[in-house]
Amino acid sequence: MTLDADTSAQSQPFQAEVAELLHLMVHSVYSETDIFLRELISNASDACDKLRYEAIAAPDLIADGAAPKIRIVPDKKANTLTVIDSGIGMDRQELIDNLGTIARSGTKSFLSRLTEAKDGAGLIGQFGVGFYAAFMVAERIVVTSRRAGTDQVWTWSSSGGSGFEIAPASEDDARRVTRGTEIVLHLKPDAAKYLETYEIERIVGAYSDNIQFPIELQPEEGEPRQINSASALWQRSKSELSPEDYTQAYRSIAGAFDEPAMTLHYRAEGRQSYAVLLFAPSTKPFDLFEPSRKGRVKLYVRRVFIADDAELLPAYLRFIRGVIDSEDLPLNLSREMLQNNPQLAQIRKAVTSRLIGELESLSEKEPESFAKIWDAFGQVIKEGIWEDFERREKLLALSRFTTTTGEKRSLKQYVESLKPNQTEIYYLVGDSIERLKSNPKLEQANARGIEVLLLTDPVDAFWTSAPLDFGGKPLKSLSQGDIDFGLIPLLDDKIENNEPSGADEAATIAAIKDTLGDRVSGVRVSQRLTTSASCLVAGQGRDQQLERLLAQQNRGVVTKPILEINMRHPLVAAIAGAKDASADLSFLLLEQAQILDGELPEDPAAFANRLNQLVLRGIAKETG
Repeated sequence: MTLDADTSAQSQPFQAEVAELLHLMVHSVYSETDIFLRELISNASDACDKLRYEAIAAPDLIADGAAPKIRIVPDKKANTLTVIDSGIGMDRQELIDNLGTIARSGTKSFLSRLTEAKDGAGLIGQFGVGFYAAFMVAERIVVTSRRAGTDQVWTWSSSGGSGFEIAPASEDDARRVTRGTEIVLHLKPDAAKYLETYEIERIVGAYSDNIQFPIELQPEEGEPRQINSASALWQRSKSELSPEDYTQAYRSIAGAFDEPAMTLHYRAEGRQSYAVLLFAPSTKPFDLFEPSRKGRVKLYVRRVFIADDAELLPAYLRFIRGVIDSEDLPLNLSREMLQNNPQLAQIRKAVTSRLIGELESLSEKEPESFAKIWDAFGQVIKEGIWEDFERREKLLALSRFTTTTGEKRSLKQYVESLKPNQTEIYYLVGDSIERLKSNPKLEQANARGIEVLLLTDPVDAFWTSAPLDFGGKPLKSLSQGDIDFGLIPLLDDKIENNEPSGADEAATIAAIKDTLGDRVSGVRVSQRLTTSASCLVAGQGRDQQLERLLAQQNRGVVTKPILEINMRHPLVAAIAGAKDASADLSFLLLEQAQILDGELPEDPAAFANRLNQLVLRGIAKETG
């Protein structure tokens, strides 16, 4: 083998994030060390998948006719465990890129979560950095690889320190690795159990039985034997499968350790034929809110892996894991064809509708299982109310809300509980449930026993900006536009709701307007308040919470709010007749309304001084 400057042995440092990850693995306190083998087998399966896919366009890659497979070789004398695949293999640069760097977004977030986690097994599988998990059990790892269709063979080695070495493989190694990758783990003394054949079979049976390629175990004595079923579980009949089979398949496909909260398995026949096996996790993956919002459902065509980012479901269902296997799509699908293929668009539409239907059914038949999904992914599902007009009403029906009446309330329950003459579904958007419950805008609604949705997820400010109705009842914000509860009876007829204060309404409004100027767009008498003096509301444009969120991202101009006043409140009634204190009282109405909405006054120091002056005047009047 001819060597040049680029092909000589070299030592290279790990990327900073890899070094940090390796430190966690080498000094691991995680109890689930079994995952290292699951992850190495999963990587080997991916390599076999890639070979099978690339061989569609380049059949010479498997000219020897040997089907891709995976082999595990324990060696007690050498204290090594070897995992071998006859997949696509890696060249020199791919070894450096794949084993020396983590080239994906969310790495810092992942490392932070992994550091905090008591057991990081699930996170390791979710993020796709499972190779490094081998350092939990290995003192040193040697990787020898030959990319299919090439003559060069390379060896990568590391002890999990600050870097790795990469060099041309020896002649013996090159003869042994004819295609694919060989990973040799030099085990730590406390990892000797992984050399026992029964332990290897246990792990493969628990985590990797449904890998599509044969996994052979080569005992130290005797012939190699296959230790997995190597079947595409999604192609089998539901009647053949147990709940344990589905859980194992979910964990293998998703790289997870939790139980699936919902399983959807069916075969579509007709104009198109495809098998579907989808899972809703019961816990939230760490990358759920990555900006890319990519899904994780894998596309197969006639059991050949094609892509894991084919956008088979809309972004608001990106938490779903699983497989869709088509019998009709062409095998040579390019990335452009994936985006524009009409058959794939039809599959996407049909599977999305079926999945939402399954969630509906689960919410009715197994509310506890649905509650797990909603708790973990509700705010993601609500993205669809904004994005998916076609399924908006179904997604609204699926949604569960905290309200002034209770938790996990559906809109169906809300409509069934409407008060006499109530024609709208009321909601309030804010930062926290506690703050919303004490918001003065709820006062008139509470006085009439009207249920109000309390919305605190950031996405709530967006989807509520769309014109929405449910069951013929429009959704209405209590912090926007006009509100009129006049036809809905009070719970207590003794409440003096409309008794005038005797103050001059026009003079009071004029005095407040003159003082506040352009700080507000208007001043008006409120139909929302019973005991509080004032509140701030939006006009007919965007809701206040949405404007705040957009302003934080420099994506919009905040319009001036309307100040609503309660003419029955003594503070408001005093303004028209107060000479010296009129301005201070007007500012106090605005600033206390801002504070109740979770905002700071425009000038906190002036607010404190103004409040002090009013208190001192009151004290002087009492003692004078």
